[in-house]
Amino acid sequence: MAAPTNTFLTSAAIGNREDLSDMIYRIDPTDTPLMSAVETEKATAVNHEWQTQALAAAAANSQAEGNDFAGVAVTPTVRLGNIAQISAKYAVVSGTQQAVDHAGRDNEMAYQEMLKGLELKRDMEFILFGSNTAKASTDPRSTASILSWIKTNTSKGTAGGAADPATADGAATRTDGTQLAFTEARLKTVLSAIWTAGGKPNLISTGAFNKQVFSTFTGRSTPMEQASSKKIVASVDAYESDFGKLKVVPDRFQRARDVLVLETEKWAIAYLNGRKFVSIPVAKTGDNEKRQILSEYALVARNEKSSGGVFDNTTS
Repeated sequence: MAAPTNTFLTSAAIGNREDLSDMIYRIDPTDTPLMSAVETEKATAVNHEWQTQALAAAAANSQAEGNDFAGVAVTPTVRLGNIAQISAKYAVVSGTQQAVDHAGRDNEMAYQEMLKGLELKRDMEFILFGSNTAKASTDPRSTASILSWIKTNTSKGTAGGAADPATADGAATRTDGTQLAFTEARLKTVLSAIWTAGGKPNLISTGAFNKQVFSTFTGRSTPMEQASSKKIVASVDAYESDFGKLKVVPDRFQRARDVLVLETEKWAIAYLNGRKFVSIPVAKTGDNEKRQILSEYALVARNEKSSGGVFDNTTS
């Protein structure tokens, strides 16, 4: 039914206030599970170093009564290091934009700093756990990613040149090979190798496709139907292995072809003093405000034998 003649409609009105919700909605993922899982420590130099120690192999040990002790060879420590990398984002806001009223935020620069901080964190998750990068000391410096450290306990492709890093010191990268299916047998091989080496892994990290593959394994948590809530719980967030229980997490920023098996206490991110997610004012050059949001950091592989990976997995 049409409106009566001369009804004053909103389409003709002047002065109606806009209806803009005071909320801003984001869908882009900001969770960084591996950065959250590993520890942090302080770095005081661009080349951040640490040491590892190996014990002598266990052997039969029977001594004659009254026997003199004989000197035995001492196993020295191994000195390792990684290069600190600078990652940064920039925010520039005009003086006018800072002064006007805003919907969804009170302060435009503060809002932009928050967004850039989230973007920086996503970049770091990708750099540390989703890239295949060796360390480099020439500018711009690069920190070695986790794929440059994991060498000892791996399951990889059998064709296409698949190879672990030549050295377990962050100086080399993985060579990807022909992809094959991610199977529970391959995972068990890696878990057994880690345990034999002395590791105690507690986390498995996968991409989306292989997280669903993982949900078919026999060692997973059993799917359940909750009659009271009419809900079927089919997701898997834990794996009961022969060597302990491991948390299972999907990571959007790691490579889909990799499944990482980590003892998280043996990995850390070292931040250079005063350079952990800092916002630095930049000199004014006009009617605007500038901020540089940055981190300077290096990945620390406290002992790569504590962890491993199932590599060269199919992704579809």
